[in-house]
Amino acid sequence: MPVSFSIMPPLHFVLASQSPRRRQLLGTLPYPHSILVPEVDEDLHLDQDPAIYVQRTARQKAEVAAGQIPTPSTERLLIVAADTTVALAGEIMGKPGSGSEAREMLIRLRGRTHQVHTGLCLIDRATGREIISVHSAEVTMRDYTMEEISRYVATGDPMDKAGAYAIQHPEFRPVARLDGCYLAVMGFSLCDLINRLAEIEIEIAFDRAALVKAHQGYACPVLEHLGRP
Repeated sequence: MPVSFSIMPPLHFVLASQSPRRRQLLGTLPYPHSILVPEVDEDLHLDQDPAIYVQRTARQKAEVAAGQIPTPSTERLLIVAADTTVALAGEIMGKPGSGSEAREMLIRLRGRTHQVHTGLCLIDRATGREIISVHSAEVTMRDYTMEEISRYVATGDPMDKAGAYAIQHPEFRPVARLDGCYLAVMGFSLCDLINRLAEIEIEIAFDRAALVKAHQGYACPVLEHLGRP
């Protein structure tokens, strides 16, 4: 009697984001991806707890993007969206609207510990399954000087960053201590994505050594359990 085999279509990621950092990180995985930028009101859930806020915003992005993708497809589409915010003493610190606002944010954060919450929403178009998660990291800033703040703000880098800083900035290097996933603080935890895919029984290939290197020497608690549901 002949045996039939079910062949899964190839994976294709759809990143619901215009962030160059998220695109760069997703591009380290050996799968094709496309970009779809959904129009959403990112202030819609600002009255929520910061960790809830990023989850709901990520879900909103993913669902809007999913609704814009025509069907059917010869590939297995995985829609991915993320959202990141900085919270100091429970207060959400979004992207600065001006250089002076960026300077004020950096002064408030200086020498203190705050939280970075990164929400993730994954939608598998083949099954309709949706997974939402959040990674929360504890970040302690170093005691940088006012001159360092001025030089950094002058670069323009803080203007599209929650909390007005990028952990990966090669000159400013604002972080003294990190407890959590470095990539999540950048805005998109590949570690979390890989684990969420494992939850829906999708095992993907990834270069563990390259992923470790991408964390820039910071220990990541999620890396220890990669790919395990």
